[in-house]
Amino acid sequence: MISPTLATDILSRPDPTPDHPQHLCLDKGYDYPRVEQEVEEHAYIPHIRRIGEEKIADGEKTHPARRWVVERTIAWIKGFRAIRTRYFCKAQNYLTMIHLACALIVSRKLETV
Repeated sequence: MISPTLATDILSRPDPTPDHPQHLCLDKGYDYPRVEQEVEEHAYIPHIRRIGEEKIADGEKTHPARRWVVERTIAWIKGFRAIRTRYFCKAQNYLTMIHLACALIVSRKLETV
């Protein structure tokens, strides 16, 4: 699963330099030597949570989770009926509707500011 993900360029990625290396954070599901090797081949510095590694007990979170940002955004996008029920057979048409939904969401947020 990691190979197609790393091979796909959704956004153009800046070239990594010694001053600005690129990092990739993965969860315990990717804790395999093959995955770590593939990530390094794509010029990322892997940060993979190890299986059996315990969470920090009773301590301050070093980096609090920001998953709610993604969950909230997906919920806003799913508010559009054409996306929620996926009327489109072609992937390109579906992606176009997602882009349109994102543009409408940004437009509505800018109106309230």
